[in-house]
Amino acid sequence: MIRTLLRVLGNEYAGPVRRTVVLMTVTAVAEGLSYALLVPVLRELLGDTPSDAWPWLIWFGAAVAVYAVLRYVSDLSGFRAGTTLLHGMYYRLGDHLARLPLGWYGPARVGQVSKLASRGVLDAMGVIAHLLAPFISACVTPLTVVVVILAFNWQLGLAALVAVPIVAVIQSWTGRAMTAADAERAERDQEATGRVIEFLQAQPVLRTGGRTAERFRLLDDSLRELQRASRRTVLSALPGVVGSALTVQAMFTVLLALGAYLAVGGDVGAAEILAILVLAARCADPLLSLSDLSGKLRGARSELARLDGLLSTEPLPEPSEPVEPQSHHVEFDSVTFRHGDRTVIDGVTLSVPQGGRLAVVGPSGAGKSTFLQLLARFYDVDAGGVRVGGLDVRDISTDVLMKQLAIVFQDVYLFDGTIEENIRLGRPDASDAEVRAAATAARLDEVIERLPGGWDANVGEGGALLSGGERQRVSIARALLKDAPIVLLDEVTSALDPVNEAAVHDGIDRLMAGRTVVMVAHRLRTVQRADHIVFLDGGRVVEQGTHAELLRRGGRYADFWTVSMASTAND
Repeated sequence: MIRTLLRVLGNEYAGPVRRTVVLMTVTAVAEGLSYALLVPVLRELLGDTPSDAWPWLIWFGAAVAVYAVLRYVSDLSGFRAGTTLLHGMYYRLGDHLARLPLGWYGPARVGQVSKLASRGVLDAMGVIAHLLAPFISACVTPLTVVVVILAFNWQLGLAALVAVPIVAVIQSWTGRAMTAADAERAERDQEATGRVIEFLQAQPVLRTGGRTAERFRLLDDSLRELQRASRRTVLSALPGVVGSALTVQAMFTVLLALGAYLAVGGDVGAAEILAILVLAARCADPLLSLSDLSGKLRGARSELARLDGLLSTEPLPEPSEPVEPQSHHVEFDSVTFRHGDRTVIDGVTLSVPQGGRLAVVGPSGAGKSTFLQLLARFYDVDAGGVRVGGLDVRDISTDVLMKQLAIVFQDVYLFDGTIEENIRLGRPDASDAEVRAAATAARLDEVIERLPGGWDANVGEGGALLSGGERQRVSIARALLKDAPIVLLDEVTSALDPVNEAAVHDGIDRLMAGRTVVMVAHRLRTVQRADHIVFLDGGRVVEQGTHAELLRRGGRYADFWTVSMASTAND
């Protein structure tokens, strides 16, 4: 587990953790050796001249003082290492998440990452701060005491030594038996976390649909499954707890019987037997706590394994010698992309000249949004190449590629802050005049005027305090402020009311001016803005041409246009 912990923490923290482990081990050995001095102390106290015990008592006091100092230093080192590593771990996790491809993120990741970033990291770092010292002490101190007993009497030492492999086997067997139960419990825990998040996010829909009772059942079912999995985990641990307790008690009973036999035979003095039994009793407490500590460590190990798996997820490779495009035309050259067993984009070839406008239309599930995501390198293609300015996007560093692109998504996410702070994400170093000019161009100024607080109005988490159209205007203002040469639009007006749609279209017109544009669209007004249109279905380009050409052919696009016209007329 230490190796996994060091791998999760990275090379920067490996040294402090190793030093902490060594210090804790030395402390555990010092604790066992200090107990060894009880043998001569009791032998002299119970002998003919108890005053001879003073030198041994002084040595015993000194040994206990050394152990106390070591224990204080090692515990302090563990706490400091734990808090330092906790801070560093959050930074490392955040940096790694920021480097993962955007295509990695999906709805299933929310519960997983939120759980790892909260309880997972705390549990993993708690190993160093709270669990490592008692676990090392529970393992090393009894072994040291057994060695001490061997040094005083080999028969009693061997009897105590027999218990060591038995306890080790029981702990190992219990760990293997609990692996499946622990994995199931972690899976149920993650599922329950996702259900809770889903339940909270879906409150408006559930209440308006009158489906709260059904959703409560789904949440209750996941929590009941978690309860059952937790019960199975506890039951799996019982054999190990009982087995360890019986082994320790049996060891103590054997030592007691053997000690009495040796004392009666005159081979060992009563004082030595008493001292050795005291040592054996002192071994019992850490050995009995080993089962509880092992269970906690198994839980922490599971979190560490999940953190290790997340941190081992490879980001998309960065070019060793990155290049920067000098022009802004876009090309798809025989591009094929698969997601699992499904081919999403299949052999697509097309190009958009610099300053040109391409519209991608087609039915749901045709691969339209994936088309944009490949251009933004959310994923790498499986075959062919996506090029910007004649350069493969894989040869352009992520930072440089993102500077070339302004993306306006259909679902806009705003951070919990002011409108100005959300606009500035497009270009943090922009002046106040540039921010306000972008807001005006996106017709966001009229929204700001009616909001309490104006520019300082808080948008809420995810932009919840703004309407969908208002959030879209913020997104367009952000893209205008970024002033990137290539614009990607993903059905930005698909669910807007007429007033907001008109305002958003005005902003889009300003955003597209003089830039290379690739848009996923199905609204008539958006499609008519394109110089070239491709109809995508099943990941293939089935038709392409200008709007007029495609209508004359009377194919799939013409059917799409007819349906769209009818829908617009009904509206």
